[in-house]
Amino acid sequence: MSVFHLRCSRAAAFPRAAWLLAAAPLALGPGLGSEARAEGDSVTLEELSVVGEAGPAAAVSARFGVASPQGSAPAVIENPVGQVVTAIDRRNTIANRPATSIGSVLVNSPGVTVRQGNGGRDVIVSIRGNNARSTGVVKNTVVLEDGFVLTQPDGAARFDLTDPRAYSRIDVFRGPQSALFGNYATGGAIAFRTRTGREIGGYEVGTDAGSFGYLSNYFTVGGASGPVEISLFASDVRANGYQEHASYDTQTVNLLASYTPTPDNRFTLKVINNTLQADLAARSSLEQFRINPYQRGCATAASAAPGCTTFNLFANGAFGPTVPVTAAEGAFGRNDRRTIVAARWEHDLDADTTWRTQLGFDERNFDQPFYVTASRGSYPSWNLLSDITRRGELFGLPAIGYAALNVSTIDNHIATYNRAPYGGPRLGALIGDQEAVQSNLGGRARVELALTERWTGVLGISAENTWIAGRNLAYSYAATGATRTVADADRSFLNVAPELALAYRPDAEWAFRGRVATGYTTPAASNLFVTPAGLPGNNTQLRTQENLGLDLGLDWTPTETLRLSLTGFYEFFRNELVSQSPGAGLLSYTFNAPASEHRGVELGMDWAFTPGWTATLAYGFNDQYYTDYVEQLSAGGLTRRFDRAGNRIPGVPANQLLARVGYDVPAGPLAGLGAFVETVVQDDFYLDNANLLRAPGYAIVNANLHYAADLSGGYARRINLYLEVRNLFDARYVASAQPLANTISAATGLQNGPAALATTTGSIFAGAPRNVVGGLRLSF
Repeated sequence: MSVFHLRCSRAAAFPRAAWLLAAAPLALGPGLGSEARAEGDSVTLEELSVVGEAGPAAAVSARFGVASPQGSAPAVIENPVGQVVTAIDRRNTIANRPATSIGSVLVNSPGVTVRQGNGGRDVIVSIRGNNARSTGVVKNTVVLEDGFVLTQPDGAARFDLTDPRAYSRIDVFRGPQSALFGNYATGGAIAFRTRTGREIGGYEVGTDAGSFGYLSNYFTVGGASGPVEISLFASDVRANGYQEHASYDTQTVNLLASYTPTPDNRFTLKVINNTLQADLAARSSLEQFRINPYQRGCATAASAAPGCTTFNLFANGAFGPTVPVTAAEGAFGRNDRRTIVAARWEHDLDADTTWRTQLGFDERNFDQPFYVTASRGSYPSWNLLSDITRRGELFGLPAIGYAALNVSTIDNHIATYNRAPYGGPRLGALIGDQEAVQSNLGGRARVELALTERWTGVLGISAENTWIAGRNLAYSYAATGATRTVADADRSFLNVAPELALAYRPDAEWAFRGRVATGYTTPAASNLFVTPAGLPGNNTQLRTQENLGLDLGLDWTPTETLRLSLTGFYEFFRNELVSQSPGAGLLSYTFNAPASEHRGVELGMDWAFTPGWTATLAYGFNDQYYTDYVEQLSAGGLTRRFDRAGNRIPGVPANQLLARVGYDVPAGPLAGLGAFVETVVQDDFYLDNANLLRAPGYAIVNANLHYAADLSGGYARRINLYLEVRNLFDARYVASAQPLANTISAATGLQNGPAALATTTGSIFAGAPRNVVGGLRLSF
């Protein structure tokens, strides 16, 4: 089987010189290997192969949301050769289960770690341990939806707006990806695909309900008529939460529309709007988690049950005596809105060349009275991307080339206040006022060359310059008056990321790949203005995080019913951006660890081992440690330095596993009835740089029963029913843990031991206890 089947008409092809002038554009392999394809609600979860056929049919099947004619070039993110990509489909992840957050879906990919975020369905996702230490926003990972970038130009992404019900497929790119995605792709990328109008072909309504007041009402409508294709998803989700003071209420609207006026012109519109109102439970210490994991009986500090977390707020909101309050008394919470409007024009210059230009507006607006401080701000941003994809010949060999230019900017303004006790989410004195503009200008190119029928080579490069200019005003208060300090930032970062990959497919069963790639993540403006004390101030010395990654892997598909993928990786980091908490309720701050190494193994498997029976496995081993990092700690008038070289990096579990076994009745009167049992296992991990304290690991079991059937004789075409028991054995586990800063004694200068860390609040969120969720969906 040849690697590529290309229409290489010399009359239509670019002159050879045009390829050279394009600075060796980088390649994209369309339709590579086996691809997740939808048929109703059933899609096969598959590990994407390294090489495969790329004929006209494959190009069309790779498309989403655009009624493109046969032979159009696929989007760059559609299965590039040499990449480590896992496709997660709807089956057993969305279609026949109550997926309350995107985290329960993404754990189906090897190498992905999920943490509970700050309220509602917010989750923190990391790939290969990148961003595993964060508890606020997703960093080091580029997030896209239907080809549009959802990561803002400061590198931040959130998953509040991603209702799993909207999606047909999710692709997880693992390892350094800056040659393909630019800034912030040191860990990888996640590409969401909403269901197209043709997939839906009518409309659907559904309701999920379950423990702790969980209720989700949603509908989807979609179809295609002539040159127009539209899909619209909307949901209203609310719950009381399993922790005290953890209720939330969120609404999402997600629109994908396309218009194809001529065979060589296609227009796509993307609109997402999400609003969130959430109460925020208190993050406890490890000791408090052991005593009172769900923070119950914590309505007031005066009558709080053992293990309740309290926070000390200034009585006057500025300075002086403090008052302890619980999460309920402090009315901790979030009131956020995210709005995205983006459009894309695709034009076929000829039968083998497609030019795309897309422009997106993305605004993140937030009011977050967290703990001892509160933040209010608005982050409007713009993203312009123009690229060209070309299929033809290079040096007489079949080739696919890609070149892109990207411009983005974000204008942020955030004000930080002390909290004041009682009377709702009252604000105290202003302690920080930050304004900054961050701009990115970059280009990337990629070429994929069919060296022989079995060998494919990939060469890519990305270059990008980032500018950050801003000012932070920090205020402190005392009886004698207020003091103001100013921190200015005027930084410029130039980064280059090359990539080289080689893929070999000796036959239809085996595919091998090797890859050397680099990534970079620049600091965001918000990182530059939080001090190690967890307060607004000067932290402008931060440098770009860079990594060099080596991947070796194979894909084995001996039969249509078994697919297995194995990858080993070794990544070298320089100036790794690490965040940690300096104490209860304070802002997390960021520092550079000069050198560290990440290495591991990832295994994915999908096996239909007998009629009706399927098994899924996603396993990751991750070993991360500092190779050069000396930490300076101070207390009182003492300062001490500690060498952390050889220590494990906090927040990263060594082993994580998802294993699922299910049975669906293949035929007969009970066809459509199915069930599965799955376990999610995660190792313990360190909470501090000194490796003194561990968050415990866990293993939880989920059980699911579902039924789907076509209907006749009525308005509804199809019915889906499902019931799921999560955490079947009611395990108590840590769902999120903010890494903690080590401290020293002000009297002796000695490092405080694990007991001091174990009683430091502001770190732990417990995972959900046993809960039951069921649902009904009707298709019309």
